[in-house]
Amino acid sequence: MKLVAMWTFLLLLIGLQTQGGFSSKAEDRLFRKLFRRYNQFIRPVENVSDPVTVEFEVSISQLVKVDEVNQIMETNLWLRHIWNDYKLRWTPAEFDGIEFIRVPSNKIWRPDIVLYNNAVGDFLVEDKTKALLKFDGTITWVPPAIFKSSCPMDITYFPFDYQNCSMKFGSWTYDKAKIDLLLIGSKVNLKDFWESGEWEIIDAPGYKHDIKYNCCEEIYPDITYSFYIRRLPLFYTINLIIPCLLISFLTVLVFYLPSDCGGKVTLCISVLLSLTVFLLVITETIPSTSLVIPLIGEYLLF
Repeated sequence: MKLVAMWTFLLLLIGLQTQGGFSSKAEDRLFRKLFRRYNQFIRPVENVSDPVTVEFEVSISQLVKVDEVNQIMETNLWLRHIWNDYKLRWTPAEFDGIEFIRVPSNKIWRPDIVLYNNAVGDFLVEDKTKALLKFDGTITWVPPAIFKSSCPMDITYFPFDYQNCSMKFGSWTYDKAKIDLLLIGSKVNLKDFWESGEWEIIDAPGYKHDIKYNCCEEIYPDITYSFYIRRLPLFYTINLIIPCLLISFLTVLVFYLPSDCGGKVTLCISVLLSLTVFLLVITETIPSTSLVIPLIGEYLLF
């Protein structure tokens, strides 16, 4: 009885290995068939006048940093691209029922969607990630990327300020007649967001625009996300505002000192120097702009 059970187990194991081997060979045949004459530089449309519809969504993983001095917002994003490539279709029954395969993203045509308001030189997303290819030609490509986008700062109410930082995505070379963008959802995906200790994302809606620029006659679509963020003021309240208020209240003690007391001048100078130090700390934190002056800076000056 034990011998029969052992042989049954061995036959099942051999069958599973054989099935896996067949699937591996089928996937190899499928890959060779799809990319035998594939040209990754040609848009995947049967009619050259048809646009490629690209569904686009941004998921934020982390708000890495908000650089107030240089007015730059650094984010870790996942960019979801979904489009259809009719040249990469197959019948699953001919390849052991395979419905999905992973393909290197640098082997297929990809939309050249970049961040327009990038604050550094790297505009394109790296092509090291693979794309998910379905048998009907649907391609899902979700590359991760760290972006540094320019963000004008309004520091009037620092450190109780709100900022609106926009990120504008669009094709760099294709106009709307070649690539049409379709926004997935109405805002940035925050499901996998790692909370920041300094900033809170209040909302991040997305909008699609069709813009005609002065340089060209064509219309270029773009998708713009507006990040409404709020600074968490607890750190600055404890380490900046409360000490400033306490030092300012010390000036009241000057009027309670006798007129012939030599410590009055010393106390006034000490308070002035202390407030000057805090003013220097604020100056190093906020951007060097002449458009607005933070209220806390005006308080320390006057």
